[in-house]
Amino acid sequence: MQLSHIVPPQFRFHRTRYSAISGRHFGNRQLAQIVSLAVVTIVMIPIAFVIIRALSAGQEGLDYLVKARNLRIVGNSLSLMLATTVFASVIGIPYAWLTSRSDLPWRRAWLVLGLLAMVIPSYLTAVTFTEAFGPKGMLQELLEPLGVERLPNIKGFFGATLTLTVVTFPYILLPARAALLHSDRSLEEAGQSLGLDRWQVFRRVTLPQLRPALTAGMLMTALYCLSDFGAVAVMRFNAFTRAIFVQTESFRMDKASVLALVLIGLTLILLLIHSHIQYRGRHYRIGTGASRELQTVSLGVWRFPALLFCFCVVFVSVAVPLLVLLSWLIGRTISNPVQVSITELLQNTVAVSAVAALVVTVAALPLALLAMRKESRINRWLVNLAYTGNVLPGIVIALALVFFASQNLLSLYQTLPLLIVGYAIRYLPFSISATQSAFEQINPRYEEAARSLGLSAREALLRITVPLARGGILAGSALVFLNVMKELPTTLILRPIGFRTFATRIWSAYDEAFLSSIALPGFALIVVSAFALAIILRREETVH
Repeated sequence: MQLSHIVPPQFRFHRTRYSAISGRHFGNRQLAQIVSLAVVTIVMIPIAFVIIRALSAGQEGLDYLVKARNLRIVGNSLSLMLATTVFASVIGIPYAWLTSRSDLPWRRAWLVLGLLAMVIPSYLTAVTFTEAFGPKGMLQELLEPLGVERLPNIKGFFGATLTLTVVTFPYILLPARAALLHSDRSLEEAGQSLGLDRWQVFRRVTLPQLRPALTAGMLMTALYCLSDFGAVAVMRFNAFTRAIFVQTESFRMDKASVLALVLIGLTLILLLIHSHIQYRGRHYRIGTGASRELQTVSLGVWRFPALLFCFCVVFVSVAVPLLVLLSWLIGRTISNPVQVSITELLQNTVAVSAVAALVVTVAALPLALLAMRKESRINRWLVNLAYTGNVLPGIVIALALVFFASQNLLSLYQTLPLLIVGYAIRYLPFSISATQSAFEQINPRYEEAARSLGLSAREALLRITVPLARGGILAGSALVFLNVMKELPTTLILRPIGFRTFATRIWSAYDEAFLSSIALPGFALIVVSAFALAIILRREETVH
């Protein structure tokens, strides 16, 4: 349960005055601002460098951009984004309702199984889908006795959309489920008293209450689609990230920067549209206004279709990749001649992910503190600029850091510190958001009591605030850890020579067509990522 639901009104008054209290109690505001300014400066390096490099291309870059092929890339990326967002919503919204408000059997199990799709990287899902559903694949073998000789090629728009849909629907499922769990039952009762049936209540009362959560989830899905590299590369779909990577491999850096700048522009437009919708839209109240438990809806005759729906979603998104990996593990004899120890892969992947999570968590602390003190314009700007790292796809960040290091800090080129910086820029917003949320749930009177007992501002922060917020901080670290483990383009471009992780090993095995070599690192990546997901889910249970 969230503290905001049980804090008395007089305590809530103190929360609204948190900025004034924090100004006195944390004291070292200038130090936090200095540290935050240094972090934001590093975050802004990729954007600044891409802009400078793209502008240096001049008329040649503009002529390249308006070519018909590049205009098709824009259309491909937008169509993929729209299709994936729609289909992910079609899956995520009913899945969220079934696992939160209905009497669906084994609701918790279906929720956990559905969220497992988050731990499987898009490139691994895409590779297993080509094996399962492509021509001469596993499905083809099952259909041959029925006279089906060859299935259509899954690669292209359909394959990319299918892959991204099954890996992104949890981004809509999670916020929609949280909103459903905290929706106002009294509004639904009012709708029923006015003669609305169950479907009308959901469409006209419940669904509008989900608007803020759904817009946030759809924004995350859309940004994921624009920034994803693995799925579009495996499915041979010519979207922005694949085109940028091709230009980078050919050392046409100016053209890659021009495409990257357009991609940044599209993501900024999405953020502006989302901000406009949130600002202009009606702010429906999400809260247990009547302080009563939400009514569980009986599915009745719809129970079996609901179970079939959940089974199909879990089967396609989770079971198919696992079954394909299992078939490669036990049924193939040809393996990649370049063998890499699974122990080495595990150590490298876990170590670099843990270090990145620690660095990001430490960097997020001063920014999260400033996020609670928005009375200063510089505080607002620093926090907003820190979030721009999440706007940039991993391939753009890596591209910019390669340019920057090769021209200004050659000693950092292809080193682990530069790789950690790339991860930190991309995933810093995740930790800021989780840490800020945890800080905001702490009653300011705890800090007042600590200060009255003689603790300094720093001691109150380290001994009171941080320990109380450790659950949210740990969840943010786990989220960063989970995403770093799966990150492919940043790792491929920035890693030191000879440094291999699960992601790079899976990609190299696919690129060299030794699919059986994907099985073991693929399973190991999923298992380790599942532990990080378990920490996030445990945090969700304590919050809700």
